[in-house]
Amino acid sequence: MAACSGNKGAGGGSATSDMPDGTAVGDGGATSVGVGSDGGLSPEEMAARGLGGLQTVFYFDFDQSALSPETRAALDAQANALRNQRGVVRLEGHADERGSREYNLALGERRAKAIANYLILQGIDRSRIEAVSYGEERPAALGQDEASWARNRRVELR
Repeated sequence: MAACSGNKGAGGGSATSDMPDGTAVGDGGATSVGVGSDGGLSPEEMAARGLGGLQTVFYFDFDQSALSPETRAALDAQANALRNQRGVVRLEGHADERGSREYNLALGERRAKAIANYLILQGIDRSRIEAVSYGEERPAALGQDEASWARNRRVELR
């Protein structure tokens, strides 16, 4: 099994600004998708929360937690919707199975915090955001190939 390296340059995505907790927001690394593309909220759940049609799953490059311009645009739309509602948003960070359990928990946390910090910069109160990491423990796809690993490198907004 290959291990994730701590090299920030691996997989692309250079940081363009630093967040309050030291997490970098960069030009590459994460992509996003909306309803129906994987195991995110159902259309009914999203509509009930006022998130219908907005992207709720954000994918990352191998060993990266940087946000792409596409992901930032999707998060801008989420922030606009979240300003008009109450309640707590849960960000669940995930990683693929490569690397140690501890490393993947930390990587999932960095990914969730990168999105949390971006939402905070967009005006969402920190007290309304809960970031957790499941590391490799809750895969969206089972398999030993790049397609499966890519589906597991994600943050889900719930």
